[in-house]
Amino acid sequence: MKNREQIYGQEATGLLRNITVYHCIRHDQLLRLYPGKEDVIENLLRYLVRQQRIFYNADRDCYGDVPDCREDEELTAALWVLLDFIEKVEYHSPDDLPVKLVFFANGEVYEIIYVSRDKETMLQHALSKEDDTGRRLIIIEEEKQMRHLQIPHTAAYCMVDKAGCVQYFRKEEHIGASDTLTADREHFE
Repeated sequence: MKNREQIYGQEATGLLRNITVYHCIRHDQLLRLYPGKEDVIENLLRYLVRQQRIFYNADRDCYGDVPDCREDEELTAALWVLLDFIEKVEYHSPDDLPVKLVFFANGEVYEIIYVSRDKETMLQHALSKEDDTGRRLIIIEEEKQMRHLQIPHTAAYCMVDKAGCVQYFRKEEHIGASDTLTADREHFE
């Protein structure tokens, strides 16, 4: 007969890892990180909170590695983008600025970068050198930001609302025409 550790050990280890590396994750995001295992994850979250290995902030509906965890809104947006690909993701982790999150899927490296309003020039400069880091998913706050960005290896631009709905866009260059957008995630996968 298997004990609790043998049955749930991998999920518990994964939960602890995710909460400690991201520091604060929304409850709905944690459930989506483990598709098809929502009931197991709910039980493990309650157990880990009782053991005080993680902490639940009821006001923000998030779990963290400290009692008063505070959500990083940019990292939360990057996690929503990651969750759109979660069934193909082999590994994911937060990264150093300007990259918020990096993940591996289908043998490729993806970087998720958040570009705040009025930070386009700074990030454009920081990311302008050609390198082979992988494909970039650029989170923007409004569509007009795309006109100011020419970042190498951009797979798509995206906007994330507070509920976690992600819209994807791709700039397409046309001679004599303004930028047009394609909001089809499948188009760039």
